[in-house]
Amino acid sequence: MTTIPDHQPTTLYSPSKMDLVQIQDVKVVFDGFKALDIGYFGVDRNELRVVIGPNGAGKTTLCDVISGKTKVTSGTVVFDDVDITHLRDTDIAALGVGRKFQTPTVFDSLTVYENMELALPRRWKVRQNMFGRERAEQRDAIMTILQRVHLEDAVRTESRHLSHGQRQWLEISMLMVAKPKLLLVDEPAAGLTDKETALTAELLNELKGNHTIIVIEHDMEFVRVLNSRVTVFCEGKVLADGTLEQVQTDPEVMKAYLGRGKERGK
Repeated sequence: MTTIPDHQPTTLYSPSKMDLVQIQDVKVVFDGFKALDIGYFGVDRNELRVVIGPNGAGKTTLCDVISGKTKVTSGTVVFDDVDITHLRDTDIAALGVGRKFQTPTVFDSLTVYENMELALPRRWKVRQNMFGRERAEQRDAIMTILQRVHLEDAVRTESRHLSHGQRQWLEISMLMVAKPKLLLVDEPAAGLTDKETALTAELLNELKGNHTIIVIEHDMEFVRVLNSRVTVFCEGKVLADGTLEQVQTDPEVMKAYLGRGKERGK
């Protein structure tokens, strides 16, 4: 595990050709406030990486940059060997970047099954949405995923009637059926019961090894169950990297969580 003292550059490790996501020398500045200042951050193919840090650390801004919602002030963002620094968010999504926000974003007036239909690969095209019919294997894929998250009995239920946990699972399921190369998952355990949290952790662990996943999370017990590499952000910089046990005992990380991080929102 490596920690970066304040006087050293933010690079924790060298770029790797194996990294599906590569963020190099990236700075994001909002009205003079430096939200991100990253020397290098990379995530390997089929890796599940957890990003933690105090409020204002830049965690959500990191996802915004990767998904194209926020453009960098300087630096380079590469996804699957394609420079996406200046691409539109819709073009980045088409390359295979899927995102689940902290608050579930599903269509309330549509049923669970209809939400899943819309998430099918290439279903975003208007003509296909109006006239397309999913193949039998696509129906099977939808039902297999819904069964895994215990939503098979709610396929005809409008999503407005789902619990918060069920809405979280539906959005993750929509990401899964879309088959993105990268899943950006922002605080999946927020607002869940213990049982729902355990199921969500199981689901993400099952995806690990077959999907590249970046999870933003505050719940340390949830992070522990994921049992994956952890990167700590603080004040827009990469502070530490390693196992959860390593970063939790790091003095600089402990200081950041005890109040050194600026409380300026994510």
